[in-house]
Amino acid sequence: METISFELNGQTLDALAGETILQAADRAGVADIPRLCYKEGYRSDGNCRSCMVEIEGERVLAPSCCRYPQQGMKVNSKSERAIHSQKMVLELLLADMPDSGKSPYTPNSELDDWVEKLGLGNPRFSRRIQPVFDNSHPAMSVNLDACIQCTRCVRACREVQVNDVIGMAYRGSHVEIVFDFGDPMGDSTCVACGECVQACPTGALMPANDVGLVEADKKVDSVCPYCGVGCLLTYHVKEGKLLRVDGREGPANHERMCVKGRYGFDYVHHQDRLKKPLIRLKDVPKTTELLQPKDWKKVFREASWEEALDFAANGFSKIRDKNGPDALAAFGCAKGSNEEAYLLQKLVRTGFGTNNIDHCTRLCHASSVNALLEGIGSGAVSNPFTDVTDADVIFLIGANPIGNHPVAATFMKNAVKAGKKLILLDPRRTELSRHATYNLQFRPDTDVALLNSLMHVIIEEGLCNEKYIAKHTTDFEKLKANVADYSPEKVAPICGIPAETLREVARTFATAEASIILWGMGISQHIHGTDNSRCLIALSLMTGQIGRPGTGLHPLRGQNNVQGTSDMGLIPMFFPDYKSVVNPEIKKWFEEFWGTSLNPKTGLTVVEIVDAVHSGEV
Repeated sequence: METISFELNGQTLDALAGETILQAADRAGVADIPRLCYKEGYRSDGNCRSCMVEIEGERVLAPSCCRYPQQGMKVNSKSERAIHSQKMVLELLLADMPDSGKSPYTPNSELDDWVEKLGLGNPRFSRRIQPVFDNSHPAMSVNLDACIQCTRCVRACREVQVNDVIGMAYRGSHVEIVFDFGDPMGDSTCVACGECVQACPTGALMPANDVGLVEADKKVDSVCPYCGVGCLLTYHVKEGKLLRVDGREGPANHERMCVKGRYGFDYVHHQDRLKKPLIRLKDVPKTTELLQPKDWKKVFREASWEEALDFAANGFSKIRDKNGPDALAAFGCAKGSNEEAYLLQKLVRTGFGTNNIDHCTRLCHASSVNALLEGIGSGAVSNPFTDVTDADVIFLIGANPIGNHPVAATFMKNAVKAGKKLILLDPRRTELSRHATYNLQFRPDTDVALLNSLMHVIIEEGLCNEKYIAKHTTDFEKLKANVADYSPEKVAPICGIPAETLREVARTFATAEASIILWGMGISQHIHGTDNSRCLIALSLMTGQIGRPGTGLHPLRGQNNVQGTSDMGLIPMFFPDYKSVVNPEIKKWFEEFWGTSLNPKTGLTVVEIVDAVHSGEV
């Protein structure tokens, strides 16, 4: 790896390619250089000037967050000139702070920390006119009297999350942070991702209701419980209650979060949550009327765990013994853990004696899993969605990630800003449409025809990856014959997309160095959802756009553990690890492993279970 040798405060350092002086110093841990506008992972802006260093042979000081070292360069962050500059900048910023020079909005002000480290006293300068407090937003408060105009929030909003809400307005001493066109934050187009709050170094942007002022007594690292992106986060807990959530560095989010992950945890402490098991009162009939939480005592009574578990077990046993094991069924949840999923399917198979076990994947990506198992041998995604940053072309169909997978959408928007091409296919015009290179709003239910026409063009114009096809695929001639009659000119009246546009999209996808395909439930929730997914798999395989960085197949999963629960066997046709329940050898292995006989029949799916309930079979 190429390195650059330079000297910092008399010590020789080796900087990696692309590292600034500040980054090299931080990695080596040799100099505590002040910084306020700098944030790891963000573009360096160099506007706060608190990280100034002196470079031998240069007349002016340099911002270490933006300056790249050169071979043999001698840098000093502790010289008299550098320290004087750093202190002056901090003093000027401190003078504009409310509450005697300290931020009253956060106990973790980075400005206060650096002021203390450099031993600054009270500022000598007068305070500017203080901006008006803005509490119009339900989740965040705006305290611009503590703003140092470091632009971290601007970069967080415009460059990281790419929401383009926060900006700078006016000039000179009148410059200030604004939302949209100077609107109150609560009236702006803010999506409440909270990236700006986590980025702010002084508390100018904070969680609402002074939550940020409360010191947590415990921090718990966890994973977001919502969609399938897999964001890592940290819960701040005080006396057993959640105070707030921060994004944590992880491969799927890099500290980013969306409104649900950051603020959607009120339910945890909601007064209507069950705290003890409940058993229905004997004289209360079952109805379809919705029970109001306040009226629960009219229908249920509290019970101990021992009584409740015995009651449930006896009820299941009676049904099984009277009506047979297939009279029972269970629904799992893709928001549960792998361990919970494994235990539930084991209970149903060994205790109930049936394979009637399923969960919500049946109603979302079961068709995708089926096609992936058939096409590439695995029902899992072939690569992480963050590979969009390595792709030249992003092919997104039947998904609205800004609404359903907001953090994943930020990486797609980042990629487009970096010059990558986005091919967006959806009958609706979504928020991502304004970022798309090609926005194909095709007629609903014409997915297969449209995708077949793209494959037709690729074959007709000789854009297939013949080497990949020969080495890694089978039955290509059958596919070729199948799409032969789907010319763009014939398909255009069917799907509503001009033939030339279909040809351009096919060429763009096939000729790119790296193209990645992502899809959502607009593809899978169809009577021909499996065929839709098969087309996408074939498109990827025939062009060799899989198995390399920036390529692959990625169905965007709806829940946080759809993949894991399926892996654990929470589906009617497979044991854990997708082992068929009707294969005698596999069945025998699990019988020996679990120590009991197992049902040899494939179980019912979610839809079939509901039908069986209505017919009285379950």
